[in-house]
Amino acid sequence: MKNRRPIKPRFTRARRTLKNVFFIPCNSPMKLPTLAAAAALSGLLLAGCQTTQTSNDKMTVSVAPYGKTKSGKPINLYALRNANGMEVDIINYGAIVTSIRVPDRNGKVEDVTLGYDTLAGWEKGTSYFGSVVGRYGNRIAKGKFTLDGKTYSLPINNGPNSLHGGKLGFNQRVWSAKPIERPGAVGVELTYVSPDGEQGYPGTLTTVVTYTLNNKNELGIEYKLTTDAPTVANVTNHTYFNLRGEGNGNILGHEMQILADAYTPTDDTLIPTGEIASVTGTPMDFRKPTPIGARINEKFAALIAGGGYDHNYVLNGSGFRKVVKVSEPESGRVMEVYTDQPGVQFYSGNFLDNEPGRGGKVYPYRSGFCLETQHFPDSPNQPNFPSTVLRPGETFTSKTVYKFSAK
Repeated sequence: MKNRRPIKPRFTRARRTLKNVFFIPCNSPMKLPTLAAAAALSGLLLAGCQTTQTSNDKMTVSVAPYGKTKSGKPINLYALRNANGMEVDIINYGAIVTSIRVPDRNGKVEDVTLGYDTLAGWEKGTSYFGSVVGRYGNRIAKGKFTLDGKTYSLPINNGPNSLHGGKLGFNQRVWSAKPIERPGAVGVELTYVSPDGEQGYPGTLTTVVTYTLNNKNELGIEYKLTTDAPTVANVTNHTYFNLRGEGNGNILGHEMQILADAYTPTDDTLIPTGEIASVTGTPMDFRKPTPIGARINEKFAALIAGGGYDHNYVLNGSGFRKVVKVSEPESGRVMEVYTDQPGVQFYSGNFLDNEPGRGGKVYPYRSGFCLETQHFPDSPNQPNFPSTVLRPGETFTSKTVYKFSAK
């Protein structure tokens, strides 16, 4: 797969004139979902809470204050709604997906992501719930890499390694944001400019992440990265899913299918060895739908190292294609993942340990799973992996879609 070459951005942004715009007080006693529902009927633009509506497709994007960070920076919540009852909330702290609410086979809408009730929860949390992680998603061995003959040192925050961009990664940054409207979709565009030297990485990196929701129940995530000096980058989303509904037990009964013939084995600190190994005949094989818990406790080296699944899968094919399907038998909910990335990190929530969540709920061991579309972990130190080097004049773009349905 060719990577990091100068290309034109793949995602041309269509602009439309917003219509049917009115104003109501941002301190309305109605809660945000109620406001969004009202907006869906009347096409409102909330003063200070800006709500826009696509008049033909009955989709809305609304904006409301979400609180202030410990340092006093205001944070907004962007609420995306479609005509089918699917709701996605995003905040510009960490570019975090705070919730995804989708119906089950009986039409019951529940949140299928793990998260917190307040901004303080997201600030204090250590599990990266819902966040965009970077500059480098996943691990870099011993927090070091060499680029163009120069060695760079990164913060060590995961055993002997650097994880998800270091001690203050993209998940803890305040992003600029604006609601957007496209033909057939609504969304929010978030931008963060990471200065040269931040967390040890070279070059000023500009990252634009665009979330969109359409009436096909597809949550799209588009990434666009540029730099003013040679650097490495691997940005992804770290949402934890439980298709039974968050707080409703573990995820071991979910049936997982990953279209990958190979994975990247790791050492006992979860750094890839450089090998690309076949999944055939191992508990890493999810080419056919298999319950997550069916083989998770087998005495297999990869599972012992991660305490379960926490590995990068080398996805079959190239270009934008379906790579994962997850089904939950009890609720009937189904999630399909499409991406143009070469890998996906399947993580089965092995380090969750009664994390306090929403509404007084507690998230126990293996109560959520992640599917992080990505380039491979530790690629800067693995010459046989797809390159994550980005140079001035190049634009890296990528797209991932999480599609929800029920059967």
